[in-house]
Amino acid sequence: MEDKLYIAGRQVDSRLFIGTGKFADYNLIPAVIKASKAQVVTVALRRVDFGTPEENMLKYLPPDIILMPNTSGARNAAEAIRIARIARETGCGDWVKIEVISDQKYLLPDNFETVKAIEVLAKEGFVVLPYMSPDLMAAKRMAEAGAAAIMPLGSPIGTNRGIKTRELIQILISEINLPIIVDAGIGRPSEAAEAMEMGAAAVLVNTAIATAENPVLMAEAFGQAVEAGRKAYLSGPGSTQRVAEASSPLTGFLRKE
Repeated sequence: MEDKLYIAGRQVDSRLFIGTGKFADYNLIPAVIKASKAQVVTVALRRVDFGTPEENMLKYLPPDIILMPNTSGARNAAEAIRIARIARETGCGDWVKIEVISDQKYLLPDNFETVKAIEVLAKEGFVVLPYMSPDLMAAKRMAEAGAAAIMPLGSPIGTNRGIKTRELIQILISEINLPIIVDAGIGRPSEAAEAMEMGAAAVLVNTAIATAENPVLMAEAFGQAVEAGRKAYLSGPGSTQRVAEASSPLTGFLRKE
């Protein structure tokens, strides 16, 4: 069975996307990418310091990845658009993860401003992947505006709390004809597997890997979990039921003589 992920016509070989924030040592990042087998890697433009090589995140990224700058720090559509354009001008390519966050307590994305940014950037040829609060109507508007995929949060950024928005994400998977990539809040490989078993096209993980005691080993675990979860989804899991049902016959093997 052929099972390929395409985003904006480009084949993506790994369904685990990774972020590059919060690493104690940037030198870990190449080993993390290799262990995870991730192909899509996101980086905040504010961590790209061309004047100081050791602080330039791009220096640590392998050349064969799909680089996806994000607009972290943008508080409205105009700021997100500006950051995306700067990223393109500095050679970061056309893929961009739109983050528009004006809420500084819970860091929840502004879906309305995100739609406005997508409308502009999609027309300019960007491959736009918006980070959003899972809401069906907002996701439909993003798709209509030209988003290449939809990235709903599982729980607030950096919390490692898992998929608290499961039912809402399931609705998006069922109703939106674009890849649904679960982003933010996934804290354990088992939770990444859960997202894939739901039918998500991919997951994006950063904090759970970067803050682990052994980030490289955790990255490998996430890669394996995503593969296992996808296989489980494709296999068509059996239905659940409320009462027990024996897997072997309970009669016929003991007889009275």
